[in-house]
Order: sequence, then structure tokens, then C-alpha cells
Amino acid sequence: MIKRYKCKIILASGVIILLLIAFAIGIAISIWNYGKVDEKAPADVAIVLGAAISDGEVSPVYRERINHAITLYKEGTVDSIILTGGFGEGSYKSDSQVAKEYALSQDVPEERILIEEKSTITEENLEFSKEVMEENDLETAIIVSDPLHMKRAMLMAEDYNITALSSPTPTSMYKTLKTKIPFLLREEFFYVGYCIVRVFR
Repeated sequence: MIKRYKCKIILASGVIILLLIAFAIGIAISIWNYGKVDEKAPADVAIVLGAAISDGEVSPVYRERINHAITLYKEGTVDSIILTGGFGEGSYKSDSQVAKEYALSQDVPEERILIEEKSTITEENLEFSKEVMEENDLETAIIVSDPLHMKRAMLMAEDYNITALSSPTPTSMYKTLKTKIPFLLREEFFYVGYCIVRVFR
């Protein structure tokens, strides 16, 4: 009797583990596939999700996100760009201000560049970008980030009532499996975590 009971527990545990593995794989595939979708269409503004700065310059990851937004602006898909990112520890310039300087160097007119300087995480990027949109009467946005970041970002944009489309940068610095897999695992962790947290809001 006890042996049979133990066998049932082991079997049930095995089933639960298999279900969790299947769930994790399913979420990973969903995030991966979502990053391949480009919904690019005319919108008021491109929101560039932040990716920090280094030695007073935009990081390579952030640079490529900004470059994609600049392309969207120059081809006439968006009228303006919102650059996001607050102040890093010990920094006298916000990430978004450094990003603005980079965009100016790429011949984007200053009046077409908006910044928010309060955010430190993706959710805040979108929360404070929504405020910038409302202050400037902007109604529609294209969210710009790396492909594997898009699914979580778009869910957050929806939660902040941003009418948005997804357009991942085609020149992401995450090019090889060696760089993509850690990013994917990180995104899966934060995506699942966010999905759980939002249930209780």
C-alpha cells in the first residue's frame, strides 16, 4: 500500500514537471516568434525602450534601437521619437539625454525628439512615455526594442493604454545563439513574473 502510494506521488510529480517544462518551452517559443513580427505602420511617435549608456555614450544595444526609430522617422512612418531612460548611478546626464544627443548627431531635428528622464526599468519606460504622449497630444505609437524584448513590452504598453504597434530593430546586437539564449531566458523569467503580478493589480 505504501509502495503504491509512493509510486503515485512520483508519477504525479513527474507529470507536473513535464507540464512545467512544456509550459516553459511554449512561452519561450511564443517570445521568440513574437520578435519576428514587424507591425510597422504610420503612427504619431516611436517609443525607444532604454538600454543604458556607457562612458557617456549610448550602449551598442541602445544605439541600434535608436537607429531603428530614426529610420522610422526618416522614412515618414512616425512624426516624432520618444527616447527613454533616467539617471544611472553617478551619472549627471540621463540615458535619454545622451540618446537625444546621438539622435541629433544623426540629423533628427530637435523638435522631433522627446525624452522622459524618470524611468529605470521597461515598465517605467512605457509608463512615463504615456505621460509624454498625453502632454504632446500623441495618440499612436510604435514600440521599438530588441526582438526578444517585444512580447513583454507590448503587454506592458497595453496595460498603460498605449495604442501601439510592435517594430523590433532589425539590427539587434543579439545576433548569435550564444547571446540570444541568455536574453530569451531572462525575458521568459520577467514575462512570466509580470503576468503573475498583473493579475493582482
